[in-house]
Amino acid sequence: MTRSSRNAAATFRIHFLLGMLACAGLLSFALYTQFREVDPLYPCPLCIFQRVAFVALGLVFLVGGLHAPKATTGRRVYGGLAALAGLAGIGIAGNHVRLQHLPPDQVPACGPGLDYMLEAMPIGGVIRKVMTGSGECATVDWAFLGLSMPAWSLVWFVALTAWALYAAFRRS
Repeated sequence: MTRSSRNAAATFRIHFLLGMLACAGLLSFALYTQFREVDPLYPCPLCIFQRVAFVALGLVFLVGGLHAPKATTGRRVYGGLAALAGLAGIGIAGNHVRLQHLPPDQVPACGPGLDYMLEAMPIGGVIRKVMTGSGECATVDWAFLGLSMPAWSLVWFVALTAWALYAAFRRS
């Protein structure tokens, strides 16, 4: 093993473990807002899907960081997997932001809860129904610096996907 491949693996490990910490921090904040005693924010189905995407991205970051492959191909595989999870999150969060910016007369009606849909429908139907959105997903309950929580999720998905691609495809 050459010195440059060891350095590349160590740098990759640091980048991916920092990505995992970012995902863990974002999920921790989401859980804090849900379970705090004063004014909790209950997640809509699209928020739950975004959390699943953050978990998937965080797991890829964790496994890639712990493995830290010395071969360029291995790092690129982890980068590709992280990009897939990140792109899924970008799609979900982007759809959520789109719903929040619809005119009030175009917002879909509120639908059944996610628990009920999971019991009554096949998973493909649940995903389709959730991705079309509902009225509860269009509500903005929280904002920071003028951006709603789904908008911040979108920003973080874009940043973390770029981070993973940088870590995986950078020249050593």
